[in-house]
Amino acid sequence: MIRIAAVGDVHVDKDVVGRYRPALEQLPDRADALLVAGDLTRHGTVDEAKCFATEFGGLAVPVVVVLGNHDHQSDQEQQVTEVLTDAGITVLECSSTVLEIRGHRLGIAGAKGFGGGFAGACASNFGEREMKTFVGVTEDISTRLGEALRSVQCDALVALTHYAPVPDTLVGEPLEIYPFLGCYQLGNAVDSAPTALALHGHAHHGSERGRTPGGVPVRNVAHPVIKQAYNVYQLLSESVDSELVPA
Repeated sequence: MIRIAAVGDVHVDKDVVGRYRPALEQLPDRADALLVAGDLTRHGTVDEAKCFATEFGGLAVPVVVVLGNHDHQSDQEQQVTEVLTDAGITVLECSSTVLEIRGHRLGIAGAKGFGGGFAGACASNFGEREMKTFVGVTEDISTRLGEALRSVQCDALVALTHYAPVPDTLVGEPLEIYPFLGCYQLGNAVDSAPTALALHGHAHHGSERGRTPGGVPVRNVAHPVIKQAYNVYQLLSESVDSELVPA
């Protein structure tokens, strides 16, 4: 069994430093790795990235993250990534990594993702140049995420995104903003590989549980949804959802 701790949308700034750390220090007893589903910072600045690295770096388990829309706000995503990487945190963007955990290989493929909507209510790659550009970004990211997922050789595979791959985990958000919270193309990418679990954030007022059309369990781990420092999920087990201990 592999135990994965996950959270998203922690929005760390200097006033948040210290809030998560006590629970994070307990991770070795509860999980084998920590995955963070984007919106690590409030405004995507280097100083905020350093705060995140202070709070989430130097743990006794591997930490793997994707960036979110907030982490792009200041157009410093490259510098933010460098700060996190220097702190020993793995940052994925249409890329993958494999962790060796007690004789098992945990594969993680991640991407920020993008919007566009879901079947029956989605943007299409047609019409104005601006619309084709918008949908083109969604299609490109989703295609590359699918390639990253299919490239991994592992015992258990996880997809990590910020934007949602299914509408199920958006329930509770206004329908009008679903196209800005995720897209069906990400779900197609997840289903294109033998993915065991898909994790995302971004939908602060959404729901925790859903499934892709292909049956892959999806979990919205945005902090306002799970309401604790992290949830723990199980792979290579009969159940994805572990007996959650408040963190």
